[in-house]
Formats: sequence, C-alpha cells, structure tokens
Amino acid sequence: MNFTKKVNLPIEYSSKQVTPFGGMSLMKRFIDRVGIREKLEELPLPGPGSNRGYDPKHIVESFWLSIWTGASRYIHCDWLRYDSVLQSIFGWDRMPSQSTYSRFFGKFSQKLNTELFPSLQHWFFEQINVGAITIDFDSTVITRYGDQQGSSKGYNPNKRGRNSHHPLMAFVSQTRMVANAWLRPGNTAASSSCRAFMEETFKQALVGQKVGLVRADSGFYTEDIMSYLEQEQLSYILAVRMYPNVKSEVWGLKDWVKLTKGIELNEMTFSHENGKTRRYIIVKKEVTIRPDAAGKQLFEDEPGYRYSCYVTNMDLPLNQIWNIYHTRADCENRIKELKQDFGLENFCLQDFWATEASFRFIMVAYNLMSLFRHFALNDHRTATLSTLKSYCFALGAWTVNHANRKVLKISLPVKKRAWMEGIFSQIADKSPPFQYSIE
Repeated sequence: MNFTKKVNLPIEYSSKQVTPFGGMSLMKRFIDRVGIREKLEELPLPGPGSNRGYDPKHIVESFWLSIWTGASRYIHCDWLRYDSVLQSIFGWDRMPSQSTYSRFFGKFSQKLNTELFPSLQHWFFEQINVGAITIDFDSTVITRYGDQQGSSKGYNPNKRGRNSHHPLMAFVSQTRMVANAWLRPGNTAASSSCRAFMEETFKQALVGQKVGLVRADSGFYTEDIMSYLEQEQLSYILAVRMYPNVKSEVWGLKDWVKLTKGIELNEMTFSHENGKTRRYIIVKKEVTIRPDAAGKQLFEDEPGYRYSCYVTNMDLPLNQIWNIYHTRADCENRIKELKQDFGLENFCLQDFWATEASFRFIMVAYNLMSLFRHFALNDHRTATLSTLKSYCFALGAWTVNHANRKVLKISLPVKKRAWMEGIFSQIADKSPPFQYSIE
C-alpha cells in the first residue's frame, strides 16, 4: 500500500497587512447605496463622553460588521481591531473595543429604545416597495447563563429551569425581514404586551405600509388582540390555544373533510371569553401516517391524532386558510438563522435596556444582509449569512498604493472575476426605493 509522503512546508512570517474578508467591500458599497449612514446621523444615538470618543454611527456600523464577519459575543468584536485592511475598506482608522460597545449600549434606556428603533425600521421599510405585506408575529426563548436584568425562570422548552428572555418579533413574510422586535423578561406571560407590540409595529415601524394579512402564534390568541385587529380592519389567522372550552367544542365536531392522506379539516363558530363569535378552523392529523405532524393530542380516546386550531376573520375555504397559515413556519427559520449566524442569543449585557438595544440593532443587521442577498445576489431564499461568508465575503485581500491612491487587491481566480465584477455592477445600479419582487 502506498502512502502519501508527509510534507511540512517551511514557516515564514510577514508584516504585510491582509484581511480574510476582502469580499466585505461588496457590503460596504451596498450599504452606501442604501444610505443608512445618513439615517444614523439623524437618530438620537448617545454621543461619546469625550472628544476622543468614537462617533456613535461608527460604533453601530462596526457592531454590524463584527456580526457579519462571524462575531457572536462582544469579546469577538475585538478581533477586527487588528484588521487594518478591513478598516480601510470601511474608511475607518480604528475600531471600537469590547468595553466601548458595553459603554455605548449601556447608555440606552427604555425611552431611547422606543424613540429610536421604530423610526429606524420605518425608514428602512420606506426604502422598499413590495406592495401588500403579510406580517408574522412570533415569540422565542433566549436562554441566559447569569443574572442579567430581566433574565428569569419561565417557559423554556430546551433548558428547563434556566433563566431566559422571552422576546417578541414581527416578520415581513415577502421580504423575510424583521419588522419589529422587543425583548421581554423570561417570566413574562406569552400574551403580555402583545397588543402594545402590534400597535408599535403597525403605527410606527410599518406606518404607511399596506398590510394584507396578519398571522400569529397562540401567544397572541386573546380577545383583546382579535378585537384590535378587527378594529383596524386587518385580515388575520391566529393559532388558538386549546383551552378546555375549545377542546369541548372540537370533540363534538362531525363531518370532517379529508384534505389529503392523514389530514382532515373542519370548522366551527365559537366565542372566546364571552367575546364576538368567530370562525375557527381545525386540522386533525393522524400520527401513524404523519409522525412529525405538529399539534397536540387532545383526547385520551384518540391517542393516534394531533389537532391544531386557528381563528380567522377570512371567508376563504378551509384548505386555503390552513395552507396560508402553514407557510408562516418560515419565520421559525428566520429566528433560527438569527440565533445561529447573528449571535442573537449571546450579545447580552447586565442592563436590560442595553441588551435590548444590541438585540434590536442585530435585527437591522439582519435586514441589511437580507436586502443585500436579494438585490446584489438575486437570492432571497437560500443564501444564509454562513453561506454568504464562504460564497463571497471570505476572500483574501490587501491594499497597495497605485497612482497616488489606495487600491484594494482581492485574491480571486480569473474565472470568478467576471462574476465578482457583476455583483459590483449590480450594486452600483441600485438605489432606493428598491422595487422588491419575489418572482
């Protein structure tokens, strides 16, 4: 048997400044086209404590760049302080340290967060023309390993008994972007603050946008929420909590309609908490045929079935109501990507409002990257941040002086250079408002 001879290459060192993220020049040019730096200039960002302090918009941009290049904790943000080439790409002489970020976010308060972030999100969605939008409301659990403000024991399906935060999030389905987000203490009830969160989303973050449909998980299933949506004349489909009175009504249903193998549908009219009588759609799934089907086993006499229930003010057929809500599952993928690729679970400070500020800036970083992958790469579905880093951001680069100006040299095989130039050209041709299409 022949074995390949082990060869260790000699090691030498160089002081030449090289960045592993030369492809970030794409993102720099794209955010220049978006114009978000000018918007940051208008916002009431907390200023530095001295004349030598960092410009606040520089701190925000550096925070986003750290996330885009792989940081998932504040300590990771220090890595880029030694990447002078990447700093040159973004036009900076230096980058903030971990302590700078901590001090900056520590200046945020509930009042400032409420004033700043809806305005920023409203400006962002004004840059996009998408037509009537579908808004998906959801919540998630972020486990904390400490005694940070607001981290408390509550519902935590993955780490039972651990402290957590319990944020609310709103997504625009067509663009796969975050419309709004609030951080909440871990012991907050599922329905707590939901109406106020919806009001801020519709009246501030998305004011002026046409909302065609609202979908939400069972945490939003309250008489107050349903009445509010009807008052605003918004179409909605909400998942229903299987309270005993709901279960009792479902048990008495007959004449189920078979949709496909292992799935049957039905409907009923029901009044929640002595409120208005509404239309409820029930989905019954046979576990032996669909073992991975979502839902709950409701009845001991029917151990082989799981049920899901939805309330709606729409008059569409049963199967359409269920199919429309079923596509809402995509927002779970957005939450997963935010946690895995954008460090959503790990950027945490002692002060609650400081943590919420970084949490909400992460959402903007996510939206900018979503906008980039749609308009620069024409790919809004498959290109996650981890894919983009290996696809077009992780390119070795260095700077040289040529004809009295600094030039960025990107290491790229000849056969891929036309592709790279095509992306640069695509970015140069774009400017707000971006006409969004998902065709």
